[in-house]
Amino acid sequence: MLQPMAWITILAFLGTLVFILWRPKGLNEAIPAAIGALIVFLSGSVSFSDLGVITETISGAAITIMATIVMAIVLESFGFFNWVADKLAEISKGSGVRLFWYVNLLCFLMTLFFNNDGSILITTPILVMLLNNMGLKNHQKIPYLLSGGLIATASSAPIGVSNIVNLIALKIVHMTLWLHTAMMFVPATLGLLLLVGLLFVYFRKILPKTIPTSVSGLHNLSDHAKKLGPKFASEKKRTRFMLYVLLFVFAVRVSLFVASFFAIPVSLVAVLGSLVLLGWRWAYLKVSPGDMLKKTPWYILIFAFCMYTIIYGLNNIGLTDWLIGFMRPLVSGSLLHASVLMGTLLTLLSNLFNNHPALMVGTLTLTHMNLDLLSLKIAYLANIVGSDMGSLLLPMGTLATLMWMHILRRGKVMITWWQYMKVTFVVIPPTVLFTLVILYYWVSYFFGGVLQR
Repeated sequence: MLQPMAWITILAFLGTLVFILWRPKGLNEAIPAAIGALIVFLSGSVSFSDLGVITETISGAAITIMATIVMAIVLESFGFFNWVADKLAEISKGSGVRLFWYVNLLCFLMTLFFNNDGSILITTPILVMLLNNMGLKNHQKIPYLLSGGLIATASSAPIGVSNIVNLIALKIVHMTLWLHTAMMFVPATLGLLLLVGLLFVYFRKILPKTIPTSVSGLHNLSDHAKKLGPKFASEKKRTRFMLYVLLFVFAVRVSLFVASFFAIPVSLVAVLGSLVLLGWRWAYLKVSPGDMLKKTPWYILIFAFCMYTIIYGLNNIGLTDWLIGFMRPLVSGSLLHASVLMGTLLTLLSNLFNNHPALMVGTLTLTHMNLDLLSLKIAYLANIVGSDMGSLLLPMGTLATLMWMHILRRGKVMITWWQYMKVTFVVIPPTVLFTLVILYYWVSYFFGGVLQR
């Protein structure tokens, strides 16, 4: 029979999820998470020493993500994203099909360069503005926005640094960023190619055949960037400047993996990169870094800490022990079964409870199962596939999808849950299954001998 402490922890967890998904009157998700974490702490299922472990576990991931978001904010002040939207219209050359592929490529690269939440927050308003200014009807906008939203969120799977919960999970299983990417990039990217291919087949009859080659209103720079004056006197100068900025961001991204390989704190490199970009903006736009105090979404730190506190409480009251008994037969059989079944389980948990707590619970459980190194790595990576891709079946599966739907409503583009699920129930299951099978063969063939030594 469960003790009162356990009941309080479980109810706090469920209540937190309800309010995070419901978000009455636009309630910030960090508020119910903080209240739930406080209740869990006061119940006694999490101690002061546990809070120290939690802080040590999430701090590096949270700092890395925050530094990445700062870089995205700086690029926005340069007018970078309006420039990208302008280029999308230009290089599509009047083809609605070509625009579809470029939109998905943009969303993929934005997640790789920044993170999934940042990609949704930045690209969705730009795409809404672009499609509205093109004069497309609502049903013609859906293929671009829905496919872009799915690709932006799912693209956090190839590299762990694109999702804060992935970074936290990496810390829990003691896996380096570069090893995660070496094992995951090819299977996840092939899965994304299948996903976008399925989306194209689904939407091909809806895509407009012709679109405008240029869109008014997108050439305008942000208020800060207008101060550049002569430095952006021509489109050629503007393009050259944006390419320099993009090259720098790419270099910072690559340096994260180099740092991981040499056991240098990834968060340190991310912070240094954001500081250099802030200094660059200060030199060009005469804008001091002080505005970052207001623009940076610090609530993400609170949310990550509090959600992990609640999950840690569930772990301490015995949830992990129960899951071990349930999951051990799934993982201890063949490695192919471990990949497919663990990925399927995390898909179900993510859509029922949201992918953040689902991945944390699944990863904590794996660390207590005394698995051999190869089984642990495949099971963990399968968890990532289920959490980052499988969670897209329902809008409530990820916070990024919920934010995406909110941005669309604000932009007066209506996509109902039914319209969303009609697409995802066709494209997500085969994508997840395909990625999990490829993951097994890729890791077993290229890393099996190394990890079993």
